[in-house]
Amino acid sequence: MGRGDKKTKKGKTFKGSFGKSRPASAKKITGNQVAEKKA
Repeated sequence: MGRGDKKTKKGKTFKGSFGKSRPASAKKITGNQVAEKKA
């Protein structure tokens, strides 16, 4: 359960990946704002 563990936040920070434990955007965005960015 350290930097080598891809499922933990610390491991994801180390690898530079995102997922459940480390979401890509820390800011909470509503559905409408996401749709506007994609469009």
